[in-house]
Amino acid sequence: MQIGIALPQYGTHARAAAIAGFARDAEAAGFDSLWVGDRSLTPVAPSDLYPGHTPENPYPPEYKTFLDPLTVLTVAATATGRARLGTSTLNAPWYPPLLLARSLTSLDQVSGGRLDAGLGIGWMRDEYAAVNADFGRRGALLDETLDILQGMWTEETFAHEGRQWTIPPSRVGLRPVQRPGPPVLLGGFSPAAMRRVGRRADGWAGIVLPPEAHTALWATARRAAEEAGRDPDALRRCLRHNPRPGASAEDIATVLRGIRATGADGCFIDLQQCVTEPEEALELGIEVLERVRAG
Repeated sequence: MQIGIALPQYGTHARAAAIAGFARDAEAAGFDSLWVGDRSLTPVAPSDLYPGHTPENPYPPEYKTFLDPLTVLTVAATATGRARLGTSTLNAPWYPPLLLARSLTSLDQVSGGRLDAGLGIGWMRDEYAAVNADFGRRGALLDETLDILQGMWTEETFAHEGRQWTIPPSRVGLRPVQRPGPPVLLGGFSPAAMRRVGRRADGWAGIVLPPEAHTALWATARRAAEEAGRDPDALRRCLRHNPRPGASAEDIATVLRGIRATGADGCFIDLQQCVTEPEEALELGIEVLERVRAG
């Protein structure tokens, strides 16, 4: 199983000067991948609660400070040469897909073909309102975005006419290093989201869940792949684990061993809500990595 770590991006870890050194040291320590997430807004009175939170504590307080994900990955790309670079996940409906295609393709070029494009649809209506996107059509917007990304990555002359976006016939010279394009991993935890993974994606950008829920969701994705005439064994599972504050290296390693036993392709640890300093996160992450690799 590939093991990754989240880059310094939010909360007390949101320090631009720490990104390059953290990425370089994480790669040197043996991490296989480096990851970022995507949050744009922390309303005083939010429309929706983050899963597992309460009106008094509607979302992780660390989310109040959040560096741009693609900027962070670009810095990491220039500081490393081997580790994969992933988004878990970009909330695709916030972005015009033509510009998103340009950004992702450019990042794949800058990194020498190391990008894993994890895309999702988010959970807060306020964030959609702030960028003038329709929360009620977020699934349809993601599907249309996927159509445009695929076309921009594979066609020399591309045009698109959809419900949300229209692109006139245009020549496309910018190409990703990876062909036919960067692997697309889709997030989500509903049956509809998992069916989309099976039909359209290279894999699932999920989170660590109880075994029963994980098994049921993954079975839905595999079944959808079969129904679409795709090979379910080709789907990847790349999961995120957010350890609780105070979790020990052995606590975290135990979770990762359990994930490895499910046959997942990869898991990364996000320690930005577990410890307060990037240096602490890297030290703890390396200890976890060594424990898991040792068995």
